[in-house]
Amino acid sequence: MTLAKKILILVPAFNEGRVIGRLVREIRELYPHYPILVINDGSHDDTSKKAEEAGARVITLPYNLGIGGAIQCGYKVAAEEDYDITVQIDGDGQHDPVYLKTVLKPILDDKLDLCIGSRFLSESNGFKSTFMRRIGIRFFSQLLRLLTGISITDPTSGYRATGKKIIHRFAPHYPIDFPEPEAILIAKLYGARIGEVPVKMRKRLGGISSIRYFKTAYYMIKVTLAILIDMIKKRY
Repeated sequence: MTLAKKILILVPAFNEGRVIGRLVREIRELYPHYPILVINDGSHDDTSKKAEEAGARVITLPYNLGIGGAIQCGYKVAAEEDYDITVQIDGDGQHDPVYLKTVLKPILDDKLDLCIGSRFLSESNGFKSTFMRRIGIRFFSQLLRLLTGISITDPTSGYRATGKKIIHRFAPHYPIDFPEPEAILIAKLYGARIGEVPVKMRKRLGGISSIRYFKTAYYMIKVTLAILIDMIKKRY
């Protein structure tokens, strides 16, 4: 894997003090040449301290913005510091860093602008998510296919890599609440080449899911409306 490209690993984290140090050390052991930026999203615990002790650079937000705000902060840093590629790995330990090189490869090979790690393409027995979340995943997969024509099996996966074109699109505008499906649509509207690779997910080691409202219709209604509004705005 070439080191010619500047690659930044983005790790959004909210109250992940129990696991963030272990995760950062795991990433550093596998990919010592890639800088790690932990975006501490207004945590009330020692997330920042544990991440810094493990060797990550940390930006601490003054209050909790949610996953979208945290990731947008990472994209702003990547754009300002002229990074070519970013890789997002969630701070709860669910994303196995072993697969980071798999998610990166289509971007490095200039085959995709946005590459998503899909738990459903993997033949392994990794964690496939809860029943209720799978219902939401299937719904957004069908919605995105209807609106864009692209087939994404895991549209809520936050394990993803982006090339420079999308970094500079996401830095000024990124969805705030439950951003992953909407971000796919936004990237597609900007002409991005989007695809998936198989990854293995692990059970959450800490923190609370940012998609904990899958137990109600709130999540699907909110994100669906945001996606439809994006489509209308693009047309006008």
